[in-house]
Amino acid sequence: MRTLITTAFVSLDGVVEAPGGEAGYRNAGWTFNDIDFDPAAFEIKGREQEEATALLLGRVSYEAFSPVWPQMTEEFAGYLAMPKYVVSTTLKDEDLVTNWGEINILRSLDDVAALKETEGGPIIINGSATLNRNLSDAGLIDRYHLLSFPVLLGAGKKLFSDADKDKQNLKLVESESYSNGIQKLVYDVVR
Repeated sequence: MRTLITTAFVSLDGVVEAPGGEAGYRNAGWTFNDIDFDPAAFEIKGREQEEATALLLGRVSYEAFSPVWPQMTEEFAGYLAMPKYVVSTTLKDEDLVTNWGEINILRSLDDVAALKETEGGPIIINGSATLNRNLSDAGLIDRYHLLSFPVLLGAGKKLFSDADKDKQNLKLVESESYSNGIQKLVYDVVR
């Protein structure tokens, strides 16, 4: 079974919306505002591209990343080469970009569960707040790679839902604090 890994920039109060400056959110770009850049804090991002063998996105994140990431060959070379899967009930094949390698549309969480059963290495999920909440609620996520930023944003899309569900234990497998207040937290889901 393949490992499904969520990777996220998250505020201390759980917001993951528009960390890079995506339009439409009042705090867009919050990962860069008033926080000194420390390259060590982002080492995990490069490691994710090296270790992952597929990229999973929700439709909204796909539509935000697909016009930009294919041209960012230095920063996202690993993602350029690997197959991509977009979970969407509305996206059509003709809506897919043609300059970002293999892209497949998955129509349901059952399709994601089936993908996990295939041969291959880890599947990484970038962005995709709604998809992450749904996958977490369905018990499909195996690991969380979180960069927690020292900021409270209040409103915004959260990483976790408010669904009334059973307790889920996590095991901390890696952590580090950086001079700029960012904390790296890597958790395995305990089954």
